[in-house]
Amino acid sequence: MDKDTIKRLIIEYQQFVANITLIEREIHLSHQLNYVFVGLRRAGKSYLMYQQIQSLLNDGHQPEEILYFNFEDDRLVNLTVEDLDLIKVSYEELYPHKPIFFLDEIQIVEHWEKFARRLADQQYRVYITGSNAKMLSAEIATTLGGRYIVQNVYPFSFSEFLKASKIEIGPTWYYKNRTEIVRTFSDYFSYGGLPELMLIETIEKRQWLSNLFNKIFFGDLITRYSIRNDLAMKVLIRKLAESVKQPSSFNRLTNIVSTTGAKVSTDTIIDYLNFLQATWLFFSLENYASKLVEKISNRKYYFIDNGLLNLFLIDPVTSLLENIVAISLKKKYEEELYFYQQNIEVDFYIPTAKLAVQVSYSLKEESTRKRETDALLKIAETQAVETLLVITYDEEETIQKNGMEIKVIPIWKWLLDT
Repeated sequence: MDKDTIKRLIIEYQQFVANITLIEREIHLSHQLNYVFVGLRRAGKSYLMYQQIQSLLNDGHQPEEILYFNFEDDRLVNLTVEDLDLIKVSYEELYPHKPIFFLDEIQIVEHWEKFARRLADQQYRVYITGSNAKMLSAEIATTLGGRYIVQNVYPFSFSEFLKASKIEIGPTWYYKNRTEIVRTFSDYFSYGGLPELMLIETIEKRQWLSNLFNKIFFGDLITRYSIRNDLAMKVLIRKLAESVKQPSSFNRLTNIVSTTGAKVSTDTIIDYLNFLQATWLFFSLENYASKLVEKISNRKYYFIDNGLLNLFLIDPVTSLLENIVAISLKKKYEEELYFYQQNIEVDFYIPTAKLAVQVSYSLKEESTRKRETDALLKIAETQAVETLLVITYDEEETIQKNGMEIKVIPIWKWLLDT
């Protein structure tokens, strides 16, 4: 790689990122910290990088201060760590500024982490994205020595999805655009919030999601971890999809997978579950009421996006409903989110927010209504809970019972309130 080529690319990238049209994400970053963006494939990590560049420009930085480089550019081949330093030197020959580095898909370059650590040690501002196949959040702290903040990047929230669909959600949205919002929610509910999917015709969305899953399966799982028993991994994913509303123990999953003919050990299942979470396909929740061993070995597993979950379901509505609630709560509360199971079953419990949440498609059946509300009232007797919610598909009311208030709210409204 020669300096003239690098200089042309630096200038070209500066013009590109300054003019790209964005749907602004609900993620706000400090201008004083270094970041690594991690998340599911196609969740919008690069676009979050573009958003931060435009934020810096709006705050008064000059385009010439930006050193953005896309290492997936087909004009860049066989780069080495020495070429990374050449990029820095080429920039310094162009401009007198101290650059702000935006390094997109840098994991392509062998030993990239040495360069990234050196930039941070020299007090440069640096933003990095990378493929899950070679840059997992669990490894970054070790690789970069604590010099970078890990920023989780999730698919679109519902409000971001509406913005991308050019639907206004101003102060009077509930009265002005309710019908349009509810209609749009159906698409978000079934196909998820991956940004690129919004450019795909409805008839092709499932195929696009299937292709993405295959890339994750074969690239981020089978190839990265040298998995020989790909049948066992497929069976495990399908079983987790079918069981998204119930806790699954290591032993139970091992028995189910093994009965299909894909014989595995419990240790192998534990490894597979860790791999699935590391690649951002799944996340898991502990039972707040369990003892330590059960917290680890008997967890609930949710897909990071409804569209991917929907690939595996025949009658999907109730599972998609709970999964989308789990995603939203996970984004907001991260490691503070649990489920609660001890004589009663509460779908989600956030002790720091004093919040308990049940998810039910409908409360019209009296038995369902009693089961869901009684569980909320009982958890309030033993835990410091101030807010009790039942999230439904389209029902809304307030229930007064035993001196407590339980708010029933439709999912599309709750997502926007959240």
